[in-house]
Amino acid sequence: MAILHSGATIRPTKPELLEAELGGPVEVLGSYRFDDPAGEVGVEAFVVRHGEQLRHVVLTYRGAPLDVAGARLIATMEHSELGRRWVYDGAGDPVAVACFRRAIAGEQEQAALELWEDGRKVGMREPTVRLAALAGDPGGDPAERGMWVVRDLDDARGTGPALVATWDGGEAVVARLG
Repeated sequence: MAILHSGATIRPTKPELLEAELGGPVEVLGSYRFDDPAGEVGVEAFVVRHGEQLRHVVLTYRGAPLDVAGARLIATMEHSELGRRWVYDGAGDPVAVACFRRAIAGEQEQAALELWEDGRKVGMREPTVRLAALAGDPGGDPAERGMWVVRDLDDARGTGPALVATWDGGEAVVARLG
């Protein structure tokens, strides 16, 4: 389950992070989360409209800098409950990539969203994006198959197993194995 701290303040805000990442205004159509099995990294993905394009942006939130090849720091943020967070592009964060691999394989569900206030659970929130694994045979050696998070939802071609996101008014492949 993902814990959402009711009443927490975050600077910069998530819409501000998304606008900085995509270089202009965005309309957030929905979001979803995955649980990090180790409980250390927040993995959150957004479906947004940026101009005429539908985009899928995955962010990871960490309590310390990530020191791995391919990691791309987007920003640092201040969270009133959790303190400083390092925000990374999830496509290069090994925790997020592992979550997507498990989800495509049907081995991990999206996280339940728990609302917490003053250190106690006060309710649940329905996700605004629902995920489903889509089976498929990409062929070739499984050890050589790549996995990628689809960023431009208007161009999610391919034939391998995939993760499909559905939100109010839309549906698209958001990650693919093949």
